[in-house]
Amino acid sequence: GRLNADNARFLLLAVLIVLYMLCGAAVFSAIELPTEREAKERWEERLENFTRRHNLSRAELRHFLREYEAASVAGIRVDDIRPRWDFTGAFYFVGTVVSTIGFGMTTPATVGGKIFLIFYGLIGCAGTILFFNLFLERLITVIAYIMKSCHERQLRRKGVLPHNSRRGSGTSEVDSLAGWKPSVYYVMLILCVASLIISCCASAMYTPIEGWSYFDSLYFCFVAFSTIGFGDLVSSQNMQYESQGLYRFGNFVFILMGVCCIYSLFNVISIVIKQSINWILKKLDCRCCHRCQRKLFRSRRNVVMPGNVRSRRNISIETDVVNESDTDGRRLSGEMISMKDFLASNKVSLAIMQKQLSETANVYPRQMSSNSKQNGFSGGVGALAIMNNRLAETSVDR
Repeated sequence: GRLNADNARFLLLAVLIVLYMLCGAAVFSAIELPTEREAKERWEERLENFTRRHNLSRAELRHFLREYEAASVAGIRVDDIRPRWDFTGAFYFVGTVVSTIGFGMTTPATVGGKIFLIFYGLIGCAGTILFFNLFLERLITVIAYIMKSCHERQLRRKGVLPHNSRRGSGTSEVDSLAGWKPSVYYVMLILCVASLIISCCASAMYTPIEGWSYFDSLYFCFVAFSTIGFGDLVSSQNMQYESQGLYRFGNFVFILMGVCCIYSLFNVISIVIKQSINWILKKLDCRCCHRCQRKLFRSRRNVVMPGNVRSRRNISIETDVVNESDTDGRRLSGEMISMKDFLASNKVSLAIMQKQLSETANVYPRQMSSNSKQNGFSGGVGALAIMNNRLAETSVDR
């Protein structure tokens, strides 16, 4: 059952992701394709005018542009920029590698550099992901502690919790707070606010220093913090800045904090998505079960047939729910229930039943012999004696 539920959840998530990608592709194609066509038309027009003005052939000009593209990949730009492979530039590069951002503006060009990158990135990315996971655990611990303290203060203000009470007291309210945990939705909201604050503060720094618009700065923050890393906008690439050392340190701190918060937010959102998938599967399972049960009830009404019809509950958010007993399925299908099902449905303890059987065999027949004779009930031993005693008591009361 658990394997089937996991497979159903996996298939549903795969279908939703494919549909999400198809919708995204349609939207981006509708938005960006006209702009791309206009830019291509303008470039062709400028290329044609340039070749006519300087008496150059199209083939020679395109060959020159291809050489510039190759130089651009190696880190050469028209404007003066800082060296890509000095120590500070290399440190910025390895930061984009281990954080899985990968802007792409700096890439190794030698065979030795590419081979070293494979092994370096393998260990570095794994270690950084472990760091992000540990950061998420401690962040959620801090958030849970703060929210729990606020929750206790609210209970004290309402008078539900005594002001001098602490954890470990005997009251039920404190015992219930011992295992209290914040909702995943509150954690998601707090992480959203924290990520937004960091992005806004970082954008306020990037806008005047890099010369970007504030919206472009916010766009860069999301692309960088989410480790998407397109590379169309990259910070700290100019040759000189005002307060260059302070700016590079602030850039490093903002990227580190932003990546940690966005990574934690993605993990929490994935939990919410998993809950949503479980809810969808539960609704689909309930509808299918209700339809099947109605068909079985209509086809097997007033008919006693052997079989085993089980109705399963869907998997919950955190743990799997225990399957329902066979009693519900047999009742819906019109079958007779066994003694085991009767005991399970009525929650009768076997120990109590044994005690009643022992008392009936040893004590009750002697005490109830006169009453049973007067009322016409025989003593007996076992379950029949219990029923006779109950009948005798009700007849005496009447």
